[in-house]
Amino acid sequence: MLLSAADSVSVYIRSTLVPLVTPSSARGRVMAVEGVFIGASNELGAFESGVAGQLLGTGRAVVLGGVATIGVVIAWIVLFPVLWQYDRFPDHPPD
Repeated sequence: MLLSAADSVSVYIRSTLVPLVTPSSARGRVMAVEGVFIGASNELGAFESGVAGQLLGTGRAVVLGGVATIGVVIAWIVLFPVLWQYDRFPDHPPD
């Protein structure tokens, strides 16, 4: 239940942030690409988890998945520091 709530918060933030920071002229294309990636991510994640669980065992696959997630977060903070420092939504969408 707690994980579902956290996922709902992330979906809400993403679905609000992307249209706000995307220029009107590109908003439809950006939203379409976002939809494709969101739609494919669950299936790819399930496939990866199944393969990792089969090859490494369930416990190791879960631990490796957690470590990989933390690694991606740290990499994104280093590679895209402006996202880490993003504090406020713009007062109005850019055009």
